[in-house]
Amino acid sequence: MPKKVENYLKKSGKKFEEITHKTVYTAYDLAQTLKAELKDIAKTLVIKADKAYVLAVVPAHARVNITKLKKALGVKKISIPDEKIMVKVFKVKPGAISAFGGVHKVETYVDKGLAKTKEIILQTGNFTDSVRMKVKDFIDMEEAKVKAFAEGGKYKNPKKQAPKKKKSSAKKAPKKNPAAKKAKKKTAKKP
Repeated sequence: MPKKVENYLKKSGKKFEEITHKTVYTAYDLAQTLKAELKDIAKTLVIKADKAYVLAVVPAHARVNITKLKKALGVKKISIPDEKIMVKVFKVKPGAISAFGGVHKVETYVDKGLAKTKEIILQTGNFTDSVRMKVKDFIDMEEAKVKAFAEGGKYKNPKKQAPKKKKSSAKKAPKKNPAAKKAKKKTAKKP
């Protein structure tokens, strides 16, 4: 886990469990790796609201409704900045933003749907570490504003893949060619 995030979490005094896992780039992959439900994993998005940046944290099975978020933030213009901003402004690799706005010195907004969950798994700012903590503690720690701005996405929980069926090793009889049969009969009649 990045030292900056680890120190921030320890300083908060809130309980958290560090989870080390294989390299994953999406919340879906994280759910599959940890065998967790998507609703129990937070997805963090960097949002440019007018001239400021904020973090929007939603359950991984949902997606941000830009119109609702704009209203929730009370701003005129809203956009999702490109990956260059992640590197330039937040000093992180694209896709590796942590959910902790306090680390990045930006406000954190949490979707109401996430607040209904007891515990959540959050990104820490790299692709191999996450933390599990109580949602209430996360909201308190971040002094996050809880608003309704997400809607159900078409994201489904990862399914365990059924084992592939083995192909039968028995050889199938070759298809009979009626033209070949006639040719054999004709040659058999000649003396």
